[in-house]
Amino acid sequence: VQGRKSRYRTADDIERIVRVNVAQGVNRFFITDDNFARNRNWEQIFDRLIALREDEGFDVKYIIQVDTLCHKIPNFIEKAGRAGVKRVFIGLENINPENLAAASKRQNRITEYRKMLQAWRSIGVLTYAGYILGFPADTPESIQRDIEIIKRELPVDLLEFFYLTPLPGSADHKTLFEKGVPMDADLNRYDLNHSTTGHATMSRAQLEQVYHDAWATYYSPEHVETILRRARASGISVGNTLFLCLWFYGCVTLEKIHPLEGGWWRKKVRTDRRPGLPIENPVTFYARYWTDQVVKHWKMLQLVVRYGRLRRQIKADPNARSYSDLSLEPVKDDEMDELEMFTLSQSAQNAVSKARRDAAASAAAKARAAG
Repeated sequence: VQGRKSRYRTADDIERIVRVNVAQGVNRFFITDDNFARNRNWEQIFDRLIALREDEGFDVKYIIQVDTLCHKIPNFIEKAGRAGVKRVFIGLENINPENLAAASKRQNRITEYRKMLQAWRSIGVLTYAGYILGFPADTPESIQRDIEIIKRELPVDLLEFFYLTPLPGSADHKTLFEKGVPMDADLNRYDLNHSTTGHATMSRAQLEQVYHDAWATYYSPEHVETILRRARASGISVGNTLFLCLWFYGCVTLEKIHPLEGGWWRKKVRTDRRPGLPIENPVTFYARYWTDQVVKHWKMLQLVVRYGRLRRQIKADPNARSYSDLSLEPVKDDEMDELEMFTLSQSAQNAVSKARRDAAASAAAKARAAG
């Protein structure tokens, strides 16, 4: 997954890996291609996994990573479902085209987001998306506004937030260095939990507060209920969806660590210290550690009880499978004139105009070919 040259496994290799692991009792896999939809062997791999499930009865499930245009590849989503894909990570990154351009994500088209997410939901796949905070055009107000738009208009299940981070050695880091933008010299801070660079409109403290507010906004009790009701209506496991919501929210709010680096119980070893830092007294260390664990797990237990009750209510509701809201409504031709995501800013309106020009050009090309 590192470097500029794509490397691929063959379908034979994937089948061998799956068979060997299933024989050892492993039946959950994460295909870690940065973008499996652009793997030249995706169809052969899916066909092989489909054969294992449908012909030999393998009970296996997969997580994959894809881009925002994968739904345009013929048969890709349909075969993913048959192969056993149950969760998909999507680099959504942002809903502001200006920010997407700043991230060199011009291939991310906001006009395709709803179609893409609904295509995954149609086969019962849980979607979770990465979302970057701290672009030059971002403000605390614009970030909160955009998250509220996502909650209303996009049927994404889980959203995980990241600071815009110029990793040392990247082109972004070099550009900011040449511009004299302040960046942390301590490389230990270039993880998922710290803001590491200056911002034009926000202080470091403001950006960090916005980051934590974003998690609290998306995983508010009201929206978690919406996420669970959408899952039930789409044939996605309510229990698994709730587990992931609690994991994401609990890691950030209780452990103060990103979900990709956290878990239900954060193990800490007293003697694991960076060079030059003193080893803490064992009495002080363990007293604080176990007090923190008890408090955090008591809070988590309260959340589990509360949301467990909600989960049971949703599963017992005879009308739960017919639930619908704005995000689940079928995509309409005129929605780009109505939904806030498409009308809020000039850059969004420009994206809509481009999408319409592209559609008109494609239709004209097909007409000429048919004629």
